[in-house]
Amino acid sequence: MVNVSIHNLTFSYPQQAQPVLNAVNANFPAGQFSLLTGVSGGGKSTLLKLVAGLLPTDAMTVTFNGQSLAQIPATQRSQTVAMLFQEPSTQFTMDTVANELQFALENQQVPADEISQRVTAALDFIGIAPLRDRKLMHLSGGEQQKVALAIIVAMDSAVILLDEPFASIDPATRLVLLQRLAQLSRERGKTVILADHDLSGYTDYVDRLTVLADGRLSHLSPEATQERLANFAPARLRLQHVTVPGDNQPALLQGTQLSLATNGRTLIAPQDLGLFAHHTTLITGPNGSGKSTLFRSLVKLGHYEGVITYDGTDIHRLKRRPYARQVALMFQSAATQFLNVTVDEELALSLKNSYADHFTTTMVTHLLTELNLADRREQIIYTLSSGQQKKLQLLCMLIMAPDVLLLDEPFKGLDYESIQTVIQILKRVQRELNLTYILVSHQLSGLDTFIDYHLQLADQHLTYLGVSA
Repeated sequence: MVNVSIHNLTFSYPQQAQPVLNAVNANFPAGQFSLLTGVSGGGKSTLLKLVAGLLPTDAMTVTFNGQSLAQIPATQRSQTVAMLFQEPSTQFTMDTVANELQFALENQQVPADEISQRVTAALDFIGIAPLRDRKLMHLSGGEQQKVALAIIVAMDSAVILLDEPFASIDPATRLVLLQRLAQLSRERGKTVILADHDLSGYTDYVDRLTVLADGRLSHLSPEATQERLANFAPARLRLQHVTVPGDNQPALLQGTQLSLATNGRTLIAPQDLGLFAHHTTLITGPNGSGKSTLFRSLVKLGHYEGVITYDGTDIHRLKRRPYARQVALMFQSAATQFLNVTVDEELALSLKNSYADHFTTTMVTHLLTELNLADRREQIIYTLSSGQQKKLQLLCMLIMAPDVLLLDEPFKGLDYESIQTVIQILKRVQRELNLTYILVSHQLSGLDTFIDYHLQLADQHLTYLGVSA
């Protein structure tokens, strides 16, 4: 068992006036499950990278049972600490799930005759044995996160650092994985430090809640912890204002005998499906069930069977460029959507190619202020936090002003306050430009007043749901 201590840690990125972390002192006890939270861009990922030895620190600033990482032999460091990044795909190097786990264990110099057993045990522990031989790049974002967790389990490191590990995980799977992480802590003595904005489901599992604010850490009391977690209680996650579309309501996007399949697996069985103009529709469903695949089909980036029409016209008959002005997709991974280097350059490109004259430079400046990005205009996009990238991505997509905006996990990496700010901006722009939103989100906290219709994907079928009891 390993105790993690942080001693007077200060860290600044180049060309930033204020330090991200300022004289931080903290202790994460051996064998405990610690939850770390704070605002988007507040330094949580930076702190975890410093603990993992991925960013430079002074000697003895971060210690493991009194030793700095530099004092631990290089061959043993991965046995001491391992980290799961916000975007797990950035950690993959091999083609299949099994090969990726095997590669990680080979780098740890695990004896060859032990590797297969440890791979199998890790996949079983996370509950993804059926993914063993799947191609990593064919997995959904949530499935990739599960694989990254399985790698951490297989490595069997004493300290486990997890950066937003449930950002693309469906709620049911989230609870199962939380139980697994608590099991690693309580039964195997692992020291778990997990950074998250969405605090739902943690009540019975975490030993302590730590808040990072203004560059400093504070450990909350049990009473303050429960008060903070109460904002994410199950009752706060229910959608109490959704309705079911009327039978005669005309659809803007219409699927007729629409079906989806990938790699021989049926995702959506043939069905008729309508998506309706000037409303906000939420699509939920288990990881890997086909939600993102559906979005790619709606923007002509993926194969499907049946017919999809937009405003009565088969989308196969619509040229790609004009159609993209009407129906656009915001990718799940923000970094894959950017084309430029700095924030200002990306915003300028969106303004140049906007489909409306609605967004002025003054309005964009105001929106940047609302999103706490006003002081980031000259910053390189890829040095922004995941949450800051997501807010910039959303702003750029809104500036483009397509009639229909498909939002794949638009709240990924955002703290609760940022989610509320983003929702208010989305509602305001929707009202002003009469836009249609269709979104996929596993994050439900705070969405109740934003969602008009709720589509659930289960058992290869999409069904509109009303208010649940």
